[in-house]
Amino acid sequence: MSGYRHRAPFATRWNDNDVYGHLNNTVYYEAMDTTINVWLIESAGLDPGSGEPIGVCVSSSCEFRASAAFPEPLEVGLRVGRLGTTSVTWELGILRAGELVAEGRFVHVFVDDATRRPVPVPDRIRAAIERDLAV
Repeated sequence: MSGYRHRAPFATRWNDNDVYGHLNNTVYYEAMDTTINVWLIESAGLDPGSGEPIGVCVSSSCEFRASAAFPEPLEVGLRVGRLGTTSVTWELGILRAGELVAEGRFVHVFVDDATRRPVPVPDRIRAAIERDLAV
């Protein structure tokens, strides 16, 4: 599946399988949320404990295309669908050997860490998104 500007490995774990023998739906959300936040920290310089603006999730969704299960190695693809003044819409794909297993979307609104009021996407993060993830 092309179009994901960033990809991160996602190792499934023994306890990720549910009683039905496949990855529980919450695992997909965890993988997507982790991929976004690791990218923000490593590539965009986000320091969640610094008191700087942070992105809070205001909306998320996931559409499941195929089952996956432990011990399959997966990959999470990340790109930006929309970059607004105070928000970012992240588009994600859970991939198995290039096959799209699930497609997700997270919307983060950047807020002041203390007041939780919306603020513009920080310049450093905006520049990293435009450089690395813009479609």
